[in-house]
Amino acid sequence: MRVGAAVPLLKVGDCTYNMEQTELLMQEAASKGVQMLCFPEMGITGYTCGDLFHQKILIEQAESALQTLLEHTSGLSMLTLVGMPVRVQNRLMNTAVAFQNGRILAIFPKTWLPNYGEFYEKRWFSSAREVQAREAVLCGQTVPFGTDILLKNGEACIGVEICEDLWMPVPPSSFHALHGANLLFNLSASNELIAKNDYRKQLVAQQSTRCIASYIYASCGFGESTTDVVFAGNAEIVENGSILAEAERFTMENQLIFADVDVEKLNGDRMRHTGFTADFLHEREENDYRILPFALAELYSEMIDRSFDQHPFVPSGPELHKRCQEMFSIQVQGLAKRMMHTGSQHAVIGISGGLDSTLALLVAVKTFDKLGIPRKNIEGITMPGFGTTDRTYQNAVSLINSLGVHFREISIVKAVEQHFSDIGHDANQLDITYENSQARERTQILMDIANQVNGLVIGTGDLSELALGWATYNGDHMSMYGVNVGVPKTLVRFIVQWVSENQMDAATAAVLADVVDTPVSPELLPATVDGLISQKTEDLVGPYELHDFFLYQVLRFGFQPSKIRWMAVRAFEGVYEETVIEKWLRTFYRRFFAQQFKRSCLPDGPKVGSVSLSPRGDWRMPSDAVVRMWLEDLD
Repeated sequence: MRVGAAVPLLKVGDCTYNMEQTELLMQEAASKGVQMLCFPEMGITGYTCGDLFHQKILIEQAESALQTLLEHTSGLSMLTLVGMPVRVQNRLMNTAVAFQNGRILAIFPKTWLPNYGEFYEKRWFSSAREVQAREAVLCGQTVPFGTDILLKNGEACIGVEICEDLWMPVPPSSFHALHGANLLFNLSASNELIAKNDYRKQLVAQQSTRCIASYIYASCGFGESTTDVVFAGNAEIVENGSILAEAERFTMENQLIFADVDVEKLNGDRMRHTGFTADFLHEREENDYRILPFALAELYSEMIDRSFDQHPFVPSGPELHKRCQEMFSIQVQGLAKRMMHTGSQHAVIGISGGLDSTLALLVAVKTFDKLGIPRKNIEGITMPGFGTTDRTYQNAVSLINSLGVHFREISIVKAVEQHFSDIGHDANQLDITYENSQARERTQILMDIANQVNGLVIGTGDLSELALGWATYNGDHMSMYGVNVGVPKTLVRFIVQWVSENQMDAATAAVLADVVDTPVSPELLPATVDGLISQKTEDLVGPYELHDFFLYQVLRFGFQPSKIRWMAVRAFEGVYEETVIEKWLRTFYRRFFAQQFKRSCLPDGPKVGSVSLSPRGDWRMPSDAVVRMWLEDLD
């Protein structure tokens, strides 16, 4: 849904001028495809009219200006909210009027009236709680009136509050949201003070997050009286805590901002938060809401102006440093608790020289430091096999030694060859048996050494590998505690870099730099004649940055495949052709469904981000679920 917030120029008490500026912005917004538009509080008269609100001519002229506005915009299906004073039951109300196509849909009165500092609204207006009317007459139309009204169009549901309402301990928008409103509009007149803008933005973002909604905020700007205070024209559109659009403050021009809000995304989040319910209100009068349907022109997909982050797991800028630090700390804390609970003083890790095992080793090292256990109690085991390259071997050895853990090298070549002989497998047949026999031999070594030293086998597999089932069942799939199970592949690299730059000496950092640059590979097939890695994971299952993009949208929001494809095409424009994205998205779904049986029996491991594949936590899926409908959606 395309929503907008407008801040028009204003003249205090000049309803005709204010109506004209409002109409200009309405026409501009409609030309840009805006479906719902919000103006500031008392935008028809001006918020700072003071005792002029008791003048009959001002109230009548405000209604006349609205009538003209309705006539001039009768051809616009855009839902518009304007602020103005309205008389109801001999009371003057501070209201938001919702209209479209020349027809008023509803009138929303303000509940909480400030009566302090520069603002004495109770001098002029009555609170919504003081009036029992459920209808009001405005511009010759009898329309619904009250704070118990929601406007509904398909999956979009609109709730309205006015300025001070937001600043209360329990804002009306909280009740609106609990009863279905996912688009919350606030018509405001909030003045400027030192540091107030930062607090106000936090307030809007926090309410948007608490309500799992989009919050559209418009506050008055240039033209309001500056007798005692100044208004800067604040406007924000926020979606579940993320600012999508923001107006320029202190400008002397009309302002219009708009953004495309993903209503499906908001509703999906609400379904997952089972505590998001109005059940506890069953004995309160706020439970009795009126839902008024209304129609809107459709926003077609080619019109949507929304970008998507290629790497949703990886934040940019300073936030990346913070994210890596926090995730690494969670991993360390999780392993520390497991070590203390089991009473073990030893850990066993298979070190391949790749990213995942490197991160697991770094977590173990910092955990042992935190617990005051000597690093030598960590068994760092490298187990070269048929596909091990010199580069990864040297990195594994160097890393184990530089970190001061106990080094052990155990070649698996002879053991696997004996195994081939035992089961009658041709060692020249480079098939799945050839590969998985190596992975299982390594796991057996780790488990048996753990028994020798009374230690825990630390798992190295990451979240992305679990999603694709890129692990040998009862091989690297198994451990006694998996520290990486919540970390997506695209973020593993950055966490290793962060640890290298912030917590390691120069020698270790040099080794880690080369590990980060090494292609991702299980190294289960023989190297090339030049001794290079012949088996690159991303050549086989597809780019991890695509799979992590798919994974995030599937787990976090439950979007349908066709929508995820559409999003990916936009996100990776110029990087991957649409046919390539389609190919790997189909691969993702096939593997994600087919490999659930591996996830159904995962070892314990810490959730570190917003999504997890733990069968005991975020993701509980039958191992024999059918993928047909998901692939047909792509067709």
